[in-house]
Amino acid sequence: MDKQTELEIEAAVFRRLLSHLDSHKEVQNIDLMNLASFCRNCLSKWYMAEADARGESVDYDAARERVYGEPYGDWKDKHQQQASAEQLEKFAQKTGK
Repeated sequence: MDKQTELEIEAAVFRRLLSHLDSHKEVQNIDLMNLASFCRNCLSKWYMAEADARGESVDYDAARERVYGEPYGDWKDKHQQQASAEQLEKFAQKTGK
């Protein structure tokens, strides 16, 4: 496989991942962190870091809007639920925080 095709496939997979997460808003970030050690905010930070590595400036709010599909505050108000004691305990055990 040539590098351009590989790049296009990887980009398509990223878009598909974002679409999948968008269609499963019931999956909370803390659930993703507890199960997979990453969440939508992590993706936003990775997006920002990769842009920076290529000499592009993308701030955190813009990166989160790309990942969440809308401003983070709007998404949070509509979809984020209060974390349960069990979720918070599992997160603390996993991260030591």
